[in-house]
Amino acid sequence: MPQKHPPPLDDSRLHALVDGQLAPQEAERLRAQLDDAQRETLQAWARQREQLKSLHADWLQHPIPGEMQRSAALLAALQTRRKSWTTWAGMAAGWLLAFGLGWGLHAPGAAPESPVAATQPQRFVQQAAVAHAVFEPEQRHPVEVDAAQQEHLVQWLSRRLGHPLKAPQLQAQGYELMGGRLLPGEQGARAQFMYQNAAGGRITLYVGAMHDTQAARQTAFQFSQEGEVSSFYWTDQGLGYALSGELPRPALQTLATAVYQQLARADSPAPSH
Repeated sequence: MPQKHPPPLDDSRLHALVDGQLAPQEAERLRAQLDDAQRETLQAWARQREQLKSLHADWLQHPIPGEMQRSAALLAALQTRRKSWTTWAGMAAGWLLAFGLGWGLHAPGAAPESPVAATQPQRFVQQAAVAHAVFEPEQRHPVEVDAAQQEHLVQWLSRRLGHPLKAPQLQAQGYELMGGRLLPGEQGARAQFMYQNAAGGRITLYVGAMHDTQAARQTAFQFSQEGEVSSFYWTDQGLGYALSGELPRPALQTLATAVYQQLARADSPAPSH
């Protein structure tokens, strides 16, 4: 029987050792394989770990911030749903589910889509919901660039996304632009614009390029509910949009319609004279 060789030592296994993530027998075997340089590295990492724990020891005495709890709960719910989708996808291999499993609620009159076509838009709106849950409660730094620099904000985000963007104005609906920020996406940058009403309620508009050509042609409004965060999302001119907030569906749809109409007018060519 050929002798089994231990897996090669890499930084991930060394980090697992210093963080106490290995079973006792595995940790003992790994320590026996270390050379002098690796032992010194391990000791240095252990010292750094203890220094960081000492530096932030008081954090362990504070309750977890509410916004962090909400974001963690939303991410856990999304992870559970993804596992469910994976199971169904395996059961449905080789044929299309007639009712477009995983889409959530569709706009009236929208044609059902297959799970494959729904994948990118569904991930897009989930990411929008998570971004909303993370930044909506933020009091000190809710945006990266505030509305006082709106022209710079829009130009900067347009350049980073590679598309001309517009920040819709929602004063008529009771919401003022607070500003926006740049966020990472699956295949490029994403933009988030944040709005607030007089009562302190916030909504966010999440924007990013849709590289799936079939998904990019899906222009009908779609509705999604992720925990407490509701979203209406759609695509237009190769960009995906998701308006998210903790609002009843009719109120959010009214706001999404106003956003869509403004963006559609901005994309229309100027009339010739």
